[in-house]
Amino acid sequence: MRKLTAHLIPLLFIIWFVNYLDRANIGFAALQMNKELGLTPQMFGFAAGIFYLGYIIFEIPSNLLMRRFGARTWIARIIFTWGLVSIGQAWIESPYQLYSARFLLGVAEAGFLPGVMYYLTYWFPAEYRAKAIGQVYSANTLSIVVGAPLSSIVMSMSDQMAGLSGWRWMFIVEGVPAVVLGIVTFFYLTNRPIDAKWLSDSERGWLVTRMEQDRKSAEKLGTSSFRVAMSKPIVWMLGLLYFCIGIGFFGVSVWLPQVLKQMSSLSLIQIGFVNAIPFLLGTIAMLVNGKHSDRTRERRWHLAIPLAIGTVGLVVSAMTAGNPLLSFCFICIATTGIVGALSVFWAVPSTFLSGAGAAGGLALINTISAFSGFTAPYLIGWIRGMTENFTAATYVMAGGIGVATLLAALLPYPDRFRTAEMPIGAPALGSEDR
Repeated sequence: MRKLTAHLIPLLFIIWFVNYLDRANIGFAALQMNKELGLTPQMFGFAAGIFYLGYIIFEIPSNLLMRRFGARTWIARIIFTWGLVSIGQAWIESPYQLYSARFLLGVAEAGFLPGVMYYLTYWFPAEYRAKAIGQVYSANTLSIVVGAPLSSIVMSMSDQMAGLSGWRWMFIVEGVPAVVLGIVTFFYLTNRPIDAKWLSDSERGWLVTRMEQDRKSAEKLGTSSFRVAMSKPIVWMLGLLYFCIGIGFFGVSVWLPQVLKQMSSLSLIQIGFVNAIPFLLGTIAMLVNGKHSDRTRERRWHLAIPLAIGTVGLVVSAMTAGNPLLSFCFICIATTGIVGALSVFWAVPSTFLSGAGAAGGLALINTISAFSGFTAPYLIGWIRGMTENFTAATYVMAGGIGVATLLAALLPYPDRFRTAEMPIGAPALGSEDR
């Protein structure tokens, strides 16, 4: 699989990195923006969350349109338009303009996550998929690892340059790469293996045959009908599971910069570097957990155990809130567990969905879960506005991850997910990493 990985994963990784950077940088913008625009914690929470309302409304239509127009064209469109909207955020002047810009950014990005996941199901056989997803999805948290210091440095160094505040320059600097990547993606990606001219005839033939075996195996386990996929309880269960994960993940990723500002006297740049620590640990855990899950062909406990660690970490972090250093250490432990589960989660749906069912099922799961992207920032902002600190909000995040842990442990599918038999004498494309 080395050749596939080398051709597809680097670009998808970079795109995903820029995507989450443009989505999550509002957490750092808040350190300057909230005062300039007069935002209360509740108003900021709503602004951070309304992104997901636009995302939710257009999520499923976007993925069905991707199936019609092809992954290359549609993913390129998503990237290009979110870049333009992200840059446009630099000129907002009021809370209502911020709400509108965040909503439009959600509309522009709708369909990206399940679209990429769906795209990977065309290229990577089931037993390699969690690793591939983990490699791409690690950009999600790595964007915080790199983006947090980057955002703080840009905001500090560019403040009032050309009459614009540092947070406005941050939106411009971090939005331009998306516009460029949208153009690159259109000319670089290939829709399906059969069209891959960068593969030899034998490699292409092996991959097409191998993915067809996976498709037939998935149809035996589940469904290829979009309508029937919507009626599958497991789809809704996975959506709820990921919603609960999101309560913890979005809570930490959006609000941690302000938590650090409240509990310490760190400078803006120092907050950026400290903010990166838990997500660096989480990125490492995600890659290790995804690889081990693929090797053992086990999903359930590779999902439930990291989530249990996340639950305990958040509870103890709240209990030790009076000791900032100790509390932060347990935030690191919690984030390591939560993030470590993500790549394994996205490897689960494709084991029982195929065809239109995969596109629609993944979109529905992500749509349900995306409600947590609105709920978590807004709920935590509301709780923070009503209390003196983030302790109560941390317990709420722990509750969400706790429910996710229980749902993961109760997944009805076998511990060892079945995959199609590997063909004998497969060419180098499939044999290099065995």
